[in-house]
Amino acid sequence: MDKTNITLIGMPGSGKSTVGVILAKAAGFNFIDGDLLIQEREHRLLREIIADEGTDGFKRIEDEVNASIETENSVISPGGSIVYCENAMAHLKEISTVVYLYLEYEALANRLGDLTKRGVVLKPGFTLRDLYNERSPLYEKYADFTVDADKGTPQAVMREIVRKLNIENRV
Repeated sequence: MDKTNITLIGMPGSGKSTVGVILAKAAGFNFIDGDLLIQEREHRLLREIIADEGTDGFKRIEDEVNASIETENSVISPGGSIVYCENAMAHLKEISTVVYLYLEYEALANRLGDLTKRGVVLKPGFTLRDLYNERSPLYEKYADFTVDADKGTPQAVMREIVRKLNIENRV
């Protein structure tokens, strides 16, 4: 692995935070949650930012915050809407290996509750299916590789990432 960071991208509920924490702990890395960085900077919950600023305003903030991450030996878990943020994605691709945690739509729908309570960037009139169909090609575009996040436990997903990154000696 040439890059010293790993960025996990995927839909809300795909396991980015859960797998990210396990991976960071196993590899001796730091864990960075992009959504928490946004909330810390803005002093508001994600859903409050979206309500106050709209989806475009939220994406601008998300882009700024994630494009400014400077770290080494970290697992980075940005929000699912990060793939709308070209500056941030270019930066994350530069400083990390980007892993797409893929979920089939049915598995995702079973995992998620109320999207508005999760602080999900959702266009007016969009359903979860619409969001899934719009974002999936973007995750694929930015990913260095994909891991099926619905095959086994979070530990099994973490082990698959470790295997694909060829960092077994670190964990």
